[in-house]
Amino acid sequence: MTNVSAYTLACFGLIGTTVVDDGILERAYAEAIATQGVVTGTGAYARSMAQVHRARGKTTIDVLRELFPGDEVRAQAAHLAFERSLSGALQRAGVRPVPGASEALAELAEAGYRICLLSSVSRRQLEALLAALGWRDRFDLALGSDEVPRGCPFPDPVLQAMLRLGVDDVRETVVVQSTESGVVSGRRAGAGVVAGVLTGSHPAARLRKAGATHVLASVADLPAVLAGAGGVGVTEGGLDAARMPGPRSASEAVRRAEGGQGAVRQSGTATS
Repeated sequence: MTNVSAYTLACFGLIGTTVVDDGILERAYAEAIATQGVVTGTGAYARSMAQVHRARGKTTIDVLRELFPGDEVRAQAAHLAFERSLSGALQRAGVRPVPGASEALAELAEAGYRICLLSSVSRRQLEALLAALGWRDRFDLALGSDEVPRGCPFPDPVLQAMLRLGVDDVRETVVVQSTESGVVSGRRAGAGVVAGVLTGSHPAARLRKAGATHVLASVADLPAVLAGAGGVGVTEGGLDAARMPGPRSASEAVRRAEGGQGAVRQSGTATS
């Protein structure tokens, strides 16, 4: 692979992006809300699980707060149940990478990219997932949802990765996500490429509406796209078309985000 010098950092989502989405999160949510009386076969359960699907990519506690608005006690209790359920599922069944994901990560690292993993689950659960995958040494940085001020769709996870890994220009960053919220986060952070992948819970149309510059069948296609080898899955011209005006440095983007200015929101970005 020939490295594209304009890009130095690649940030990836976890379940649905680099890890096979086999319903492990939905089952954990279902068991979590059941502890709060929202049980299978009821209209409340159906509505809640539909909301969970729409909210994929957001942090677990944020999703549960939306399910139990104004009731922090129930949200926190459900979050504890979610953690127990996910831990049990990992012990019983484990997880596996999306086909070609390990090879794609290795190829980008060999080409000089710094590699970051961004997750909607807590650091504790992230560590368990990485251990199950044998990926503890795979990334330059891995961030759990409780290690950033705000999760997706806010730009904080991507901006923190940029700052901690020394990115000088936000447009040097490539973000790869399988959810609307993840794509919005990348766009708001000013990343040069924000690719949506179709191995997760949200379809191509939703990823494009959220502002994805590229929609790929899988993360396995990313190295070829970045190398310009045939433009696999490119939806908007080439990589030059993905460059967007905005703050050039990660620190400037953080200041704008913290100041509540809309400049970090790129045109075409959906809100959540």
